[in-house]
Amino acid sequence: MTQTVAAKRDLPGGATSGRHANATLLVLFLSLGGLAFATLQSLVAPALPVIAKDLSASTGDISWVLTAYLLAASVFTPILGRLGDMVGKRRVLLAVLVIFFAGTLLAALAPNLIVLIAARALQGAAGAILPLSIGIVRDELPREKVGVIVGLLSALFGIGAGIGIVAAGPIVDHLSWHWLFWLPLVLIVIAMLGVIFGVPESPVRTPGRLDVLGAAILSVSLVALLLAISKGRDWGWTDPLTIGLLALGVVALLSFVLVELRVREPLINMRLIAIRGVWATNLVGLAFGFAMFGTFLLIPVLLQLPAATGYGFGKSVSQAGLFLLPTTMTMLVFGPLSGLLDRRFGPKLPMFLGAVAVVAAFALPALMHDSLWQIVVSGLLTGAGIGLAFAAMSNAIIETVPASHTGEATGVNAIVRTIGGSIGTAVVAAVIASNTDARGLPTDAAFTEGFWVCAAVAVIAVAAAVALPSARRRHAEAVDAAALQR
Repeated sequence: MTQTVAAKRDLPGGATSGRHANATLLVLFLSLGGLAFATLQSLVAPALPVIAKDLSASTGDISWVLTAYLLAASVFTPILGRLGDMVGKRRVLLAVLVIFFAGTLLAALAPNLIVLIAARALQGAAGAILPLSIGIVRDELPREKVGVIVGLLSALFGIGAGIGIVAAGPIVDHLSWHWLFWLPLVLIVIAMLGVIFGVPESPVRTPGRLDVLGAAILSVSLVALLLAISKGRDWGWTDPLTIGLLALGVVALLSFVLVELRVREPLINMRLIAIRGVWATNLVGLAFGFAMFGTFLLIPVLLQLPAATGYGFGKSVSQAGLFLLPTTMTMLVFGPLSGLLDRRFGPKLPMFLGAVAVVAAFALPALMHDSLWQIVVSGLLTGAGIGLAFAAMSNAIIETVPASHTGEATGVNAIVRTIGGSIGTAVVAAVIASNTDARGLPTDAAFTEGFWVCAAVAVIAVAAAVALPSARRRHAEAVDAAALQR
């Protein structure tokens, strides 16, 4: 009997505890933390010039406000996701929210750039909120509710990023950049109280020890790669420092894979990652991370360029942010819809439709971007695609891996999206910087090329979605994966 229960626990599905939590309250409390993290990921980007001026920082130095956040999220997400699987997802989630609160409070009070960068690193450690939240939903709620709720939680990360871009202008214009952190702090406090009083501890555990060696090697790899990608344009892509960091990152990543294949209790189970349903989903995540941050860079810059250029629209920071509002709202609609499609057809269909929508979203402005309606339609397609695919990615992962490894598997997918966003930001910024006129302004060709690059990357997501296994094959892989863990 014990073996039967253990086997059922390790198969993909819904609650395993035998006691279902209040779905409404559970989703509300988990959503607030995820929304705050996603919003803070993009909220500071439009305000960087203002923050740099106030703190007397150079352009190169102020970029560390974004880089520190990205690096910390990439390093700590798999570690904390694994700890959640080991010692309890609720316990680790609460600790993550406390760290998140401390980092956001420190950022709101930051008197100088060094303190602000340190605070942003603390905030980035909260990247584990999504995999921990998805794990709790999977463990606590009935199977028929999991797909839709995971869809909503996943879509919130895209929605939060959109809200950050939209809200940054009005906050800075009417208050100050410090309020970019005071306002999300309220959400974090409510989320903390909600987790304390309204979220039960998950019964699904994977006892063991943390793979410290693997965590250290992975940290070195991610820091080196993301540092080179984020700073390569400033240092120069052929600079010895950039090349050296890229080489170090690749060597460390290969070493990490070899270590994880041999260690008894790996931080990330490479045999799970090798499952077609997992690696194909992660490839979709990489492409979508690239495309999402590409649009957050291309669209605002195009809208804010002077109309006298003949292709810019002369909008303010606040006005440009409003044009991303349809993108955000569409994500909110299509995230839960993706869950419904997943329940009926599986995650492959919504992921494929989302990827196709994003290809169209970038192909349209690549062909023509001289009217505002083209920008709006592109934004609507982007929101629909991200809403569909983000939710489907999470559902594909949780339906493929054993319940005891949900945290690490969804954590890896979150990291992949973060890395995709970092690469997308760096590549699109390089495209813009390499196509400027005598005044230093981006040319019309810069945007055409940037949109085509993002469309081409989105085609990779379409191919990866097609490579996803069928529902029957996915279930067979899940059973095999569960047997592998016992």
